Order: sequence, then structure tokens, then C-alpha cells
Amino acid sequence: MAEEDLTQISAGEFETVSQLLASSESLQIAFTIMVLGIIGIAVGYRKFSFWISSQKIYYNRPHLSRFLRRAVLPVFAIALITAINIHVQTGVLLGEDFTTTEEGKISPQEIFAKILNTFNILVIGYTISHLIPIALTKHDRTVLEKEDFDAWFEMRGFIDDKGDLFHKLYKWLPPKMTPEDLTEEEFQDMLKSEEGMKKLEEFRTVKGNPIGGYEKLVDSPFEEWKKSEREKYQKYYQNCISGHNQSGRKLKPGTKPEEIFPIDIWREEKRTHGYEPIIPSNRPPGYAKKKREGIPKSAKQILPIGIFIATILGVVAWWGVDLIVLATATGGLAIGLGLALQETMQNYFAYILIRKDKIFVEGERVQLDTGYNGYVHKITPRVTYVRDALNESMAIIPTRQLVNAQIVNYTQGVKMVPAIVDVGVSYLNDPKQVSAILVKVGKRAMKEVVDAKGKHLIRQRRCPYLDENKPSCGCDKDIHVDINQPVVRFNQFNDSSLDFSLWVYVRDYGAQFKTKTDMRIIMYEEFKRYDIRIPWPIRTVYQGDEKREQEEIDRLKEQRKKVINEFGTGDIGRGSGEDE
Repeated sequence: MAEEDLTQISAGEFETVSQLLASSESLQIAFTIMVLGIIGIAVGYRKFSFWISSQKIYYNRPHLSRFLRRAVLPVFAIALITAINIHVQTGVLLGEDFTTTEEGKISPQEIFAKILNTFNILVIGYTISHLIPIALTKHDRTVLEKEDFDAWFEMRGFIDDKGDLFHKLYKWLPPKMTPEDLTEEEFQDMLKSEEGMKKLEEFRTVKGNPIGGYEKLVDSPFEEWKKSEREKYQKYYQNCISGHNQSGRKLKPGTKPEEIFPIDIWREEKRTHGYEPIIPSNRPPGYAKKKREGIPKSAKQILPIGIFIATILGVVAWWGVDLIVLATATGGLAIGLGLALQETMQNYFAYILIRKDKIFVEGERVQLDTGYNGYVHKITPRVTYVRDALNESMAIIPTRQLVNAQIVNYTQGVKMVPAIVDVGVSYLNDPKQVSAILVKVGKRAMKEVVDAKGKHLIRQRRCPYLDENKPSCGCDKDIHVDINQPVVRFNQFNDSSLDFSLWVYVRDYGAQFKTKTDMRIIMYEEFKRYDIRIPWPIRTVYQGDEKREQEEIDRLKEQRKKVINEFGTGDIGRGSGEDE
């Protein structure tokens, strides 16, 4: 039957559409109305699309605006084509031209109606192919929003929350038994005061775990949090369009390049920068688009092509074309393209694996098996860019090579990197006293070494700000291993010195450099205060008065003993423990 239809259409009375239209003046009128109508709809859609991109809904309801932009044109096109099809099939438009054909033959009206139905099917397939990815993207954004809420809960609120939002939604309940590292007396005393309860809420055990639990004060904290985040975005948007922003001018929605972040991009920027507030107009125009340049299309973005191709194949089969013959005809071309694009496809699937398994992402510090060390700048389906930390070079590696390469990731997983400072002291100094002073140096560094935003660089079980009744800076978050720092090690008896090393763990690879610099400064101050001497790295024939020099050092012996009593010696001299 399919072969008969195909023969009748291709070799019958009407071999082309033009011949079909020439057979009836009414079909010509119907076709003209359809073409003009589609052109009018396309022009109107273009203006509608431009208009909606300049409206507030485009920014605070991006998924709804995308749905409207994708659905308006197809709905009007389907309505127009369906109306013409009804006229054609009922004979209203054809009038006296509505003729019957011999049995077994297809009339002009039936062929034209089938063509119109084909247009409708293609439009419907096109619409569905673009609406499904919008729904999937909306689902992904909902999942990310839930992850943001979990991060908000872990952080006990964001910096830009209005008031103490967290404690309006949750109430902290103290533990029923005494936590680790606290005596029963200390625990009971802290339970009696509001300040003590606050300290208990911020308390962390030796393993970095919080104590107690939280009870909901509202039915749906997630919904209340979402409402709060949307209010923040509304304030951000209003500041952009009112001129109350960093540029000092009113930003216009819908301008190119884009100057205002839609809410999805706004959330992504907050997520990327540790949920810090987004300052209106603190990025150059087109920043969001430029940042995402080179990022390949995801499976959701490629999905419309697959659905539309399937629609076309269905239509082709409906018209009676043998798909096996079509596949055979195009098979050779597909094989040729596959061989030509072999490396390209290898790179693309390597990219998918890297993204899916999260081997590394943009911004992470990695070391390649070639020894190159730097930050992942951009990952594309063709090449991956790794930027040197000092911005002196950029490594460009085919993405497929990274799947089988040995890569050291300094950022992923346990976010702790050792910062080690080596120092040698005089043989005339007591090693235990030196160890105690180095412990003091390490403890000072844990409190004093911060970045430009006041966040501690050294990871620790309990943020020093908590003792000042301030919120934690995050240095005590996400610690999944036992740490006991600072760590002091007596390494060796060198030619002219006793060699020690001081270890602390910092939050990322780059933080170790400032930390080591600041620790050396603190070390110099403390050594000078307690007369801990760093010997000159030279050989001399010693003819000095060793007894007199020892007496000079012993003058501060009692003060150094007090340091031992106050800070201890780490685990130096306590017995044989395993070294880190």
C-alpha cells in the first residue's frame, strides 16, 4: 500500500507542488493565505520575543518566559494551518472546484490536506522538541535550588539574609548527653545562659561534627527560604534598573550585551562565589555570556535535534518512503563522516565523562602527569585549558588525553593542603622549648592568618570567631578527617643547626603561600622575643666562651618553660607515635 501511495504521488497526475496548485485556483488561494499568515506570525513572533526579553518576567521567571517564546509561534501556526485544512477538507474554500476522483486515486484536496497535516506534524514535533528541554532544565534548576538550601542550612544562613532568618525557621535543641571535649560542669553551666547555648550551637567535636539538632518552626522551611531568595533577587533587579548600583546608571533590561543577571545566572554566580551577595553592576556587560563561551551543548540542548529528526523520519514513512532504502543510501555518508570525525567524537565523549564523573571542574587546582600545575580555566569538547597559577602560561590539552591521564586534584574531596615551614635553630637551644614556641607560632597563625575578606586560611576544628560571638568564617566546615594542628617535627641534627618543621593545613593549594609567609614573620617575632637563635650557615673555628653564651641563653629559660606549660610541645617527647 505504501508503494502504491508513493507511486501515485511521485509519478501520478501531480509530480510537484506547483502542478498541484496549478490544478485548482482555490488551492492557490489557500496556499497563499497560509504562506502570508506564517510570514505574519513569524514577524509578530520576532517582535514578541524581543518584547518579552525586555520584561521583568524574563529575569525572574526565565523558564516561563522561554516557554512562552517557544510556544506562541507554533500555537498560532498550528491554528492557521488547521483552519485552512478544515476549509480544504470540507470544501468551504474550494466551492465548485471540489471534485471527486476515480476510485483508488488521490484527489488534489486530499493531497493538499496531507501536505497541511505534514506541516502541522512538523510544527508539533518542533514545539515538543523545544519544550521538553525547558522542562528538564527547570527540573535541574530545582535540584540545584535544593542543594543551595542544603548549603544554607549547613552554613546556618547566608550573609545577605534579612535578619536572623535561619533561627526564625529552625530552633536548636541541645544534646541530652555531655559532648566530647567538654566536662559535665562546663556543659551544664553553658546550658544555663543564652550566650552559653549559642556557644554550644557553634561547638564542634574533635572530628569537626556539630552537636545537638534542629527543630522546624514552620511547616516548610524550604518554601520560606525560596521566598527570601526571591526577595533578594527582586532587590538586586530593582537596584539595577533604578541606578542604585555600582555603575551609577539605570540598566535597561533586554539590552545586548546583557547587563542584568537573570535569576538562574544570579544563583549560579552566588553558588560559584561561596554564596556571597551579588553586587548590582559589579561585572562588565556581557560577563555571563562571555563566561559561558566555549561551553558545549548539553544532552538537553541536543535533544531537540533528535526529536525533530525522529519527527521527520515519521513523516517520511507516512508518505510511503521506505526507511530501509533511505538508511542504506545515507549509511555510506554516515560511515565517512564517522571516520573523519573520529578524534572529534573521542574528545566529545571524553568531555562528557569528565563532566559526568566530575573528575575536575573549572577553577580547581590540578597537576597533570607532565608535571604542569595550574587552575582549570575552561573545559571544551575539543581541548581543555589549564592556566598557570602565576598567569605566565596556558596549557592546552586535547580533552580525550585527560581521561587516561594521571591527574592530581588539589581541590576536590578533602579540601586540606599542608603548609610546611622548615627552620633550623642553634644547638644551644633546648629542643622542647623550641617545640613549644613553634606550637605558639602555629596557634597564632591559625587566628591571625586571614585573606582579604577576613576568612581564616588555616583549617581548624573550631573557627576562632566563634569565641568572639561572631559567625564562623567557614574554616571549620566540611572537615571529614581528624586533624590536630599545629604539628611540630624535630627533623634532624644538621651540621650547624637543629632542624624543625611546622605544619598546618590550609583550605586550598593557593592558600599555603600566604600562610607560610605570615608564619615566617610570626616565627621571627617569637624567636626574637625568646632568644631562639638561627645559626649562620657557615663553618668557623669556634674560639668563643660557650659558658658565657649558655648563661645568656639561660636568662630567659623560665619564660620559655612557661611557654611549654601554656602551649605544650605538640606531640614532641610524649613517646613514639607515627609521624605524619
